[in-house]
Formats: sequence, C-alpha cells, structure tokens
Amino acid sequence: MIVGILKEIKTEENRVSMTPAGVEIMKQHGHTILVEKSAGIASGFEDVEYVKQGADIVDTPSEIFSRADMVMHVKEPLPPEYTLIRPGQIIFTYLHLAAAEELTQVLLKSGSVNIAYETIQKPDGSLPLLTPMSEVAGRMAIQQGAKYLEMAQGGDGVLLGGVPGVDPGMVVIIGGGIVGINAAKMACGLGAKVYLLDRSLDRLRYLSDVMPSNCFLLMSTPATIRDLITRADVVVGAVLIPGAKAPKLITRDMLKTMKRGAVLVDVAIDQGGCFETSRPTTHSNPIYTIDGVVHYCVANMPGAVAKTSTMALTNATLPYAIEIADKGWQRAMRENREIRLGANVVNGKITYRGVAEALGLDYTAIDELI
Repeated sequence: MIVGILKEIKTEENRVSMTPAGVEIMKQHGHTILVEKSAGIASGFEDVEYVKQGADIVDTPSEIFSRADMVMHVKEPLPPEYTLIRPGQIIFTYLHLAAAEELTQVLLKSGSVNIAYETIQKPDGSLPLLTPMSEVAGRMAIQQGAKYLEMAQGGDGVLLGGVPGVDPGMVVIIGGGIVGINAAKMACGLGAKVYLLDRSLDRLRYLSDVMPSNCFLLMSTPATIRDLITRADVVVGAVLIPGAKAPKLITRDMLKTMKRGAVLVDVAIDQGGCFETSRPTTHSNPIYTIDGVVHYCVANMPGAVAKTSTMALTNATLPYAIEIADKGWQRAMRENREIRLGANVVNGKITYRGVAEALGLDYTAIDELI
C-alpha cells in the first residue's frame, strides 16, 4: 500500500503522524511511504532522516492525496484539503466529527474511508490512540493552569503548591480517566489540594489506591461541581464520551459563582468542550476571560510539546497503521474489532453511532459495508 504522511496545517500544530523509525517498520512490511517535505521538522525530524529509512519526499499535499491509498494526519482535514480527498481513500487521523458537522458533510460527499484515532477501542473500553495524547494533555493542563494563575496572566495570584504557612491552591478535575489521572498526578506533585471527580465507583476505588493523600476522590454530581468550583483556583475539564460531544458541566450561570482570576482548562474542547463558555483557542492566543474567569481552551495542546507527542503517538498508531496497510481496510475491520470501531464515515455513510446522534444524521452499521 502507498501511505502518505502529511505536513500538518492546523495553526501551531507541530506534530507529525509518523517518525522515521515508524517509516522503517512500514517499509519492512513492503509499503511505500510518501512524506510531505518538511513534515517532521517541527517535531525534530529532518527530511534526510525519513529518506534514510526509505521514504520518498514529495513537495505538495496534493501529490500525497493523488498517490496515497492511505493518508495519515495528526489533526482533522482542513478546508484546503477538502477537495483533495478521493473516493475510497483511507484517512487515518484524529477526526472528532461529533463537533464538526461541516467536515462530516465533506467526508460523506467524498466517498472516502475515515478511521478516527479517537474511537479505536480495546475490549476493556480503553482508547489506545487517544491515551498517549490524553496523558500529555492531562499533564500540560496543570502546567498551563499554574501559569495562568499568575497575576501577570490575569490569574488570582495563587501558587498551586503554596509555601509553609500558606494554604496551597485548590484544583478540581472533572473526569477520572487518562486525562484526569495525569492532571491529578501533576497537581498533587506540585502540592496542590486536588479534588478528582468521576461517575464510576469502580474507578474511584481504583484511584483511591493509587493517588496520594492530597488527592480527594468524590462522586461527580452537578451539586458537587457547583460547590467545588466556588472555591477552586483551577478547574480541569477532563470528561470524554468516545466519539460523542462532551456534556456541558459548567454553565454560564455557574461561572458567575467562581473566584475572579480562577482558571478553566477545557481538555475536552476537541469534542465541543465541557464548559458552556468554552471556544477553541490556539497556542499563540490561548486564553480569554469571561466573568473574570480565565479560559484556556487550546484544541491541540500536545502540539506544544511536539517531540514527546510525536514519538508517543507513533508508538500507539503504528501497529494499527501496519494492520490496515497489510490487510486493506475491509479485512482489517472484519478481523479486528478495535479498528472496526474506528470507522466513522465510510463510503458516504456515518458508521459511528455517537457521531450520527450528535449531528442528527442517519447511522449505518459498519458491518453492512465490510
């Protein structure tokens, strides 16, 4: 199979979907790898490193789309790429279609095969291609929250870890999954007082065994959230419903009860955000303030630490990319349920129920197409 590795064009997205080490392994499986010129430079990988491992460097994204059977991205296709997508072409990337109706309509009309990193799911319910970036984003959420608490950044001037004789800052993390536990580890390590909320008692029991004593585990309810945010210095939105829109857990009215200079970090912004006042921001313009509360809603947080993120992402995606390339998408989906769950839009049909429901469109089971 011919596999194309695109240079990312999303604002300040520095990751690339495959490292030179990944190219070497794909070549060992007999595949041709096209890499767009300079695709890896922002992540620390020069073109010559890709060539050394057997990749062909091409000058333009249009050549990638015209030649490749499977195109790999990190982020979703953007308008300059819409007309380049061919019928039957495999697009393998993060898509987040439940919050992207325009892109969904483009992919439906293209007749392409769109496999979303974020909905590939293991039998235990874990999301192996979302996990590494969730680990990065969870840890970054606390770094950013701590930074924007500084008064020069518009925050309320609280040091999360406190000092002897002064209370530490208070962090509320809504969602005890991969993002939540990584955020909690970082916040606890700084010495903050951390409240970690989840709706699963089993998850809370597990977290109680692994988290330090300055992490307090609570059942996530609207009443608990309403109470805690009135005292919080940093609130991290870390909820995820695979493939579906994030629920709005903090409303505009609730925002008015928070401390002036508190910081909201919405890690769920790719799925529409879990705060009513959230809207996507960028690394160069990461924050805005509403009712005195600082909002950090960067939609590609791991792009700021591209070297770490690119290697972690390749480690996770490569086995699936190899299987799809080795077998073709239909056989790969028939033989591997995890890949089958990644099917979001295939041959003009929405094949992921959460996307169809979020957009009010028809759903077709992928089993009918393979």
